[in-house]
Amino acid sequence: MKLAAVVLAGGHSRRMGQDKALLRRGDRPLIHHITQAALACTPAVWVMTPWPQRYRSLLPAPVQLLVETPAPIAPGPLVAFAQALTAIPAEWVLLLACDLPGVEGDTLCHWRDHLAALPSTAIAYLPRSPQGWEPLCGFYRATCRPSLETAIAQGMRGFQPWLVTQTVAAIPQVPAMALINCNTPADWQAYQSR
Repeated sequence: MKLAAVVLAGGHSRRMGQDKALLRRGDRPLIHHITQAALACTPAVWVMTPWPQRYRSLLPAPVQLLVETPAPIAPGPLVAFAQALTAIPAEWVLLLACDLPGVEGDTLCHWRDHLAALPSTAIAYLPRSPQGWEPLCGFYRATCRPSLETAIAQGMRGFQPWLVTQTVAAIPQVPAMALINCNTPADWQAYQSR
C-alpha cells in the first residue's frame, strides 16, 4: 500500500489573529509538529499552502511543499485537497489540518494499520464526532478524486456535504486530544492549559 500525507496550511487564521501553523508547541512551530507526526506514518509528506516560503525553513527535511493555486471558485480545504490529489501518487492519503496540536504519530500509525482491512467501498477512514465527520484528521483513498472533483464542480465547498454522499468508515476509539483544533486565542489557551 502506497501512503502519502498532506498537511493543509492555506487558511488565513482570521479568528486566531495570527498564523496558526506558526504557533509554538514546545520549542517548535505547530506546522513542524504536525508534519513530524505525519512522518511517523509515511516518508511521503507534503504541505499544501499558497505561501511555501513562509514554511520552508520550518519543516523537517523530508517534507515537500505543494503550492496551492488560486481557484476560480471559492478557495478552502476541499479545493486544496482536490488540488493536492492531482499531484501526489498514492493509494491512500492522510489528510491533516495544520491546527491539530494533539495529533501524535503513534495514533496516526495505529489508524494506518487498519486501512488494509477496510471494505473496498469505503473512500475514507475518519473520526466521527457528534457534529459529524472530522475530515481534516484521517485517511482518504486516492480513488475519491473523481467524486470530489464532481462535488466541487456542483458547488460544494465543505467536506460534510460531500462525505454524506460517500461510504466512510469510522475510526473507533479516537483519543480526545487528537481532534482538538485551535481556531481562536481562547482555543489555544485552553489547549495549553491541559
